[in-house]
Amino acid sequence: MRTAVLVDAQKFEHEERPRPSPGPDDVLVAVSDVGICGSDVHYYEHGRIGDYVVENPLVLGHESAGEVVEVGENVSTLEPGDRVALEPGVPCRRCSHCKEGDYHLCEAVRFMATPPHDGAFAEYVSWPADFAYKLPADVSTTAGALCEPLSVGIHACRRGDVGTGDTVLVTGAGPIGLLVMEAARAAGATDVILTDIVDEKLEFARDRGADLAVNVAEDDLKTAVSAYTDAAGVDVVIEASGAVPSIQTTIDVVRRGGTVVLVGLASEATVPFDVLDVIDNELDILGSFRYKNTYSTAIDLLEHNLVEVEGIVEFESPLDDIDEAFQRSMEPEVIKGVITFDS
Repeated sequence: MRTAVLVDAQKFEHEERPRPSPGPDDVLVAVSDVGICGSDVHYYEHGRIGDYVVENPLVLGHESAGEVVEVGENVSTLEPGDRVALEPGVPCRRCSHCKEGDYHLCEAVRFMATPPHDGAFAEYVSWPADFAYKLPADVSTTAGALCEPLSVGIHACRRGDVGTGDTVLVTGAGPIGLLVMEAARAAGATDVILTDIVDEKLEFARDRGADLAVNVAEDDLKTAVSAYTDAAGVDVVIEASGAVPSIQTTIDVVRRGGTVVLVGLASEATVPFDVLDVIDNELDILGSFRYKNTYSTAIDLLEHNLVEVEGIVEFESPLDDIDEAFQRSMEPEVIKGVITFDS
């Protein structure tokens, strides 16, 4: 089978590898669509993300969907011909986190495209059937692949307890920020503000329904939020940019008693906060790591047209052109690219 393997910074090589066989509890999936995630681009550009270092050739790609072509002997929930979205993290299922339902916190999780585990830029992937979700007839495999970033948005909104009537500020108008907006709307938020430093992305956010879009390189966010909320501040801030100034600004724009959810990975491990403000305003500051129990919800939202994900895809490229696709994804105004297969 064809694979694209990252062998060095900004260098893929195409390899023929043996087609995998599914284990007794697995399904073999012919991959059709794989989203290019910001983490994939970071590995491609720098060869590492924090402590995760690409030391050996690695297959990237963790936002994937395709068609089941073979099932293991113990699998009864899926059959060949079913189209599925693959949840890319498989936990140990034995640790205390897994047993308590927080399987995304499992320290032994096997996550696609996180060294040393290969991802989905390959014609076929064998994956546990429990983490393969059947797609309804009217949900495309492209949308199925984007259940992964949508899941990040769903989990972040759950962490922030976003609900009916809330005003939500999302910092960063990339794929995650845009899908956080979709998830927040589905959860009942009536007003969503997005920020970025790229005008093209902000215009795109407005077109997708942002009530206010603020270029924080040009305008003061605190002033803009104060004017929009009559000085009250927003109910929930979901920080999806990872930019240190945006992280620091979150506590200046959230209302007293409000919630800040940190999603974006900062380039610096330590970001100073005004602790007195946090205490005096009784703010909840929460981390949001990946997701848990979100894929079924994501698919339901897609099936009932309560969210729209395919509109964020700006281009599709075949596997043979993966280097060019990643170079294009590094351009600041580009929001989302997808690698497609013809198998």
